[in-house]
Amino acid sequence: MRFVSYRCLDVDSYGLLLDGGDILDLPAAAGLAREKLPAAGMLAFIAEGAPALAAARRLSAAARERRLAPAIRAAGTAHLTAPIPRPLKNVFCVGRNYRDHVAEGARAMGTEASLPKYPQFFTKPPTAVNGPGQAFHHDPSITQRLDYEVELAVIMGRTGRNIAPADALDHVFGFTIVNDITARDLQRRHEQWFKGKGLDGSCPMGPAIVERSDITDLPGLELTLTVDGEQRQCAHVRDMIFDIPTIISSLSLGMTLEAGDIIATGTPAGVGFAMNPPRYLSAGNVVVCRISGLGELVTPID
Repeated sequence: MRFVSYRCLDVDSYGLLLDGGDILDLPAAAGLAREKLPAAGMLAFIAEGAPALAAARRLSAAARERRLAPAIRAAGTAHLTAPIPRPLKNVFCVGRNYRDHVAEGARAMGTEASLPKYPQFFTKPPTAVNGPGQAFHHDPSITQRLDYEVELAVIMGRTGRNIAPADALDHVFGFTIVNDITARDLQRRHEQWFKGKGLDGSCPMGPAIVERSDITDLPGLELTLTVDGEQRQCAHVRDMIFDIPTIISSLSLGMTLEAGDIIATGTPAGVGFAMNPPRYLSAGNVVVCRISGLGELVTPID
């Protein structure tokens, strides 16, 4: 199943993305079918766990039989927002998690490449979250070195602490796409990653959360990114230095991960600052992040 959050007629809701782009509004469908689902949004749905997923499967089957037509929003009548429009916490992120990206960064900085021994974590604030198709405003007075990073994001489905790698995927609700937009000059100026990666709107996310059970070959997922149609990045999840179970286990050591938490798992080679000469984003560019099986995330730069 593909879960989305959306706005229609100034009302925010969530649902299932159906074939053809229609949306099954889950709270409305639950009311018609006398199912129990939270109306408060995607975070509340995820927190409900297995009972909510089971109800969504029943509603999806009924929708395919057209028995829930009043709860279906026709394609084009609703505007997708970020699947989790306002996370309760900062978005967790992993830096330097693809070997070729580590190597290109070292070349660009004139340093020796050294692979990290442990996952390197930073965060982006909830105000950074941006929806699919929503523009990122580039203010040259704030940054002149605006960069892109396609990333696979994990959405946690179960709360846990000290999670063993063997159990990590059992805690995952699903996966989505994130573009870790970065102001490289701010990142270098402040000698840490948070400020340069925390600008408003700098975490485009979506278009949907694909349920974990629908991803049958997680290592084989392909990530690509284009700028104005030119491919800049391409890699597979199997190319990560630290795989997803390792990331979840390491992050959860002594720190509780909760249902609805978001973990962006790193970007492959091909970022703008490491090109020769560097190629940064500017107004008028259109960035498209794609991950096989998850769809595409479009972000215009204005």
